[in-house]
Amino acid sequence: MVRRVAVIGAGISGLAATKCCLEEGLEPICFESSEDIGGLWRIAVSERVSVYHSIISNTSKEMSCFSDFPFPEDFPSFLTHSLFLEYLRMYAQHFQLLKHIRFKTTVISVRKRPDFAISGQWDVVTETEGIQESHVFDAVMVCTGNFQTPHLPLASFPGIETCFRGQYFHSLEYKDVAAFRGKRVLVVGLGNTACDIAVDMSHVAAKVFLSARSSTWIFSRLANHGFPWDMVTNTRFKHLLEWLLPSAVMRKIKIWKLNSWFNHEIYSLASARRHTPLASLPSTTLVGKSNVKEFTETSAIFEDGTTEENIDVVIFATGYNFSFPFLEESVRNSLKSNSTLYKCVFPPQLERPTLAVIGLIKLTGSVMVGAEIQARWAAGVFAGACKLPPSSKMMAEVSKNQFNFISYTSEIASYAGVKPNMLWLLLTDPRLALAVFFGPCTSYQYRLTGRGQWSGARAAILTQWQRVLKPLRTRMDAGPVMTGPQVVFYW
Repeated sequence: MVRRVAVIGAGISGLAATKCCLEEGLEPICFESSEDIGGLWRIAVSERVSVYHSIISNTSKEMSCFSDFPFPEDFPSFLTHSLFLEYLRMYAQHFQLLKHIRFKTTVISVRKRPDFAISGQWDVVTETEGIQESHVFDAVMVCTGNFQTPHLPLASFPGIETCFRGQYFHSLEYKDVAAFRGKRVLVVGLGNTACDIAVDMSHVAAKVFLSARSSTWIFSRLANHGFPWDMVTNTRFKHLLEWLLPSAVMRKIKIWKLNSWFNHEIYSLASARRHTPLASLPSTTLVGKSNVKEFTETSAIFEDGTTEENIDVVIFATGYNFSFPFLEESVRNSLKSNSTLYKCVFPPQLERPTLAVIGLIKLTGSVMVGAEIQARWAAGVFAGACKLPPSSKMMAEVSKNQFNFISYTSEIASYAGVKPNMLWLLLTDPRLALAVFFGPCTSYQYRLTGRGQWSGARAAILTQWQRVLKPLRTRMDAGPVMTGPQVVFYW
């Protein structure tokens, strides 16, 4: 029987995992290698992976919060790193999580015990200030996330190491624009980080070039009428329409909507696949470029035959590789990606389901919500309240992962026994049912029923638009308070 659980990491996923274990009556010990909570959202002066000073969250506060702890109503919809970190501190304090965390403690190794096939237990070795300690845990939750080891593919860019005289580094090292005023900067990549940094630098740099192998769709954090894009887009009603309508029709609707903001072909950004939230349009100092073919001493030659001279700095926003160096080799080798995990959480080949990976997923919505529902499911499995299918069935389904926000969170919620029953809601509480179906699919919906039910979930759902509008009501003469869209048909 599982009792003691090792939680590795005290970022978003680790805090959620620790709290979910406590809800199930388990005894978690969270090991955090740094001196504080927050993970990515706490800016580091060392080489630890963290966000940059100017970052603004891409998902809104109502769509990102933990399911039983809304953000303060006076917080803006999209958050700076300092406000996000403040929220995490409030969460940890409210649920008394700090006493379960051991700071400045690095997990050195996690290995199966000799009787693992029977006990499912793990030998865990940690190190604190040079002193190692051995532990035995009944289960382990790995909460180190997507962003671990910078991916820096220098071999794919001839000349960068041998010829180029300027400065180059991974976006991990970028924290603010101060050092780049008046310089000509090339940003390699076209994900969220690349676009954020490029726009950030465009305000101070002489010129910013944004280079990528493929193109992308760029859209605002705000949808029609200024409402947060994810609250308008991620509804169960729209999700049903997307499932009912032919994919070709949905694609045309989405392209029309994205191009209604600005024509992507003009900026050579048109794409059929990727979507990047961005706060502002490309500026006069920000220029899109194709993939880099090679570097000379001072210039970059691109695959379309063009050349940009006098490049001072190259920033590689080329993503991260995840790794679990502390796991024993037999387990680590099977975790090549989240697609080798059952529903992106459980390694299916283990004899006992006592290892869970939390937060290693990319969704079309908030990863924070996805990580919490994963942690609730995993804690339920450890506690014996939820059952997994046989290993053979799990291994057959590892390639069937869904990454749509509503599809994935609803699926995991159903496994955890906390997915709302729409028909029952309609019969017993029609007002709430309409808000759940036509309104944003916020995490509060997964606290309406089942284990971990929260008495404040209903009120949180019915007042979510009020919390969006509250920080905007800064004038007493601004007119009547709106309640937000109840049914939104635009895309």
